[in-house]
Amino acid sequence: MADSNTTHEEAVKKLGALIKDIKFAMLTSIDGGLLRARPMVTQKTEFDGILWFLTSTKTHKVSEIDQDPRVCIAYSDIDDNNYVSVSGTAQVVQDRAKIEEMWNPLYKAWFPDGLDDPTICLLKVTVEQAEYWDSPSSAVANIAGFVKAVATGKPAKGGEHEQVDLS
Repeated sequence: MADSNTTHEEAVKKLGALIKDIKFAMLTSIDGGLLRARPMVTQKTEFDGILWFLTSTKTHKVSEIDQDPRVCIAYSDIDDNNYVSVSGTAQVVQDRAKIEEMWNPLYKAWFPDGLDDPTICLLKVTVEQAEYWDSPSSAVANIAGFVKAVATGKPAKGGEHEQVDLS
């Protein structure tokens, strides 16, 4: 669980390493007391405790975040057995320079007018807490761990698991 010796910088570095190659995340927001999740593409920036997502001001998630800015973002890399859950506060950012910095021509699939689309905005998520599971990626290591657990009657060790506070 949480390692009291982990510094803020170490936690940011570890989380950044775990999520850097995961293209899609599930962003969960609160809609009138109910939780709603949808897939989002994390913008490729150096993780510093802030996550960025490109979206439209006309989406339901923007109105949800206006009402309650608390969000959870879940990352899953099944190939490497890495899982990350991030909790934080989201805000809508309409800074044109930042939008241009984050822009990728592939986004024309969602914004046919490109950067001329007046509804383009960013979601800025300030990470407050995170939890991760970083398991051995080798199938052989996972199977060996499960076999050992069954043989010994002791729970399998699933790799590294930690809760970190970034607030």
